[in-house]
Amino acid sequence: MEKLLVTGGAGFIGSEFARECVKRGYDIIMVDNLTYAGDVERVNEVEKGIRFYKGDIINRDFIGHVFKTEKPDMVVHWAAESHVDRSILDAAPFLETNVLGTYILLEASRAYGVKRFINVSTDEVYGELGNDGQFYETTALNPNSPYSVSKASADMLGRAYHRTYGLPVITVRPSNNYGPWQYPEKFIPVIILKALNNERVPVYGKGENIREWLFVSDCADAVFLIMERGDIGEVYNIGSGEERKNIEVAEHVLKLLGKPADLIEFTRDRLGHDFRYSLNSEKIKDNLGWKAKVTFNDGIEKTVRWYLDNMKWLKGKMEYLGKYWKKVYR
Repeated sequence: MEKLLVTGGAGFIGSEFARECVKRGYDIIMVDNLTYAGDVERVNEVEKGIRFYKGDIINRDFIGHVFKTEKPDMVVHWAAESHVDRSILDAAPFLETNVLGTYILLEASRAYGVKRFINVSTDEVYGELGNDGQFYETTALNPNSPYSVSKASADMLGRAYHRTYGLPVITVRPSNNYGPWQYPEKFIPVIILKALNNERVPVYGKGENIREWLFVSDCADAVFLIMERGDIGEVYNIGSGEERKNIEVAEHVLKLLGKPADLIEFTRDRLGHDFRYSLNSEKIKDNLGWKAKVTFNDGIEKTVRWYLDNMKWLKGKMEYLGKYWKKVYR
């Protein structure tokens, strides 16, 4: 049985991947610092199949201890500071975790000879598009926020370690994930939480910005396929083809909740807000036979239902989030 180190495994997407790891019979080591967005409750159902190490990936001694103790065969690197708005308020944690943390993991992986290192990037490294066109794996990176710059740096660093040292790195660039367990600073759970409290639902600018929405289980499934069958040194886009304007997403969620669209309140636009992201995902479809299984309509219904069934977890984040929202939506 291969031993798999999953960083950021108590996060939103990392936990989906970790749960599936256990179900698929992998020997799982999880590393997570349990910052505000990390929560081991996300993996309670499979906790017996996981050996958990709490610690920061920027701590070289800690990472060295994990590698020395466990000697993982493969690394899937999800750990990251991930929220654009927070990076605008303070870029330092993003540069530390996303760049320095990735460097330390790459160095440890090189020292211990891992068979594969899956470096999880994002579609935001490409910058923005107008109304037409798509991002290909060969598109030049042109990030515009502190968050996307930090992820582009980590993305390029991983590819440099493959080119320079021969480290078996594969880079994945997923589109905008959504689904159960997402921390309620992100757009869809914000809508749900605000609407259920009959509060104003904040939407940046005029809500015209466009994202490609990928259900979290589809993302995890694609990364599994790439981990097992992808070509070393390659980059893979992971997109659903499901593009929606932010205002359309907000209105759809409100309709599912039986709430009026006039709860929407347009707020000052995000600084440097990218207009549109759209991935060309033909490479993973043609080479590995993957495609997204969950449509946006089905995925958003599953997501809303999960939050309605897990209101205790959602409301438990309210005190902390209330202070944060005052800084962001003004």
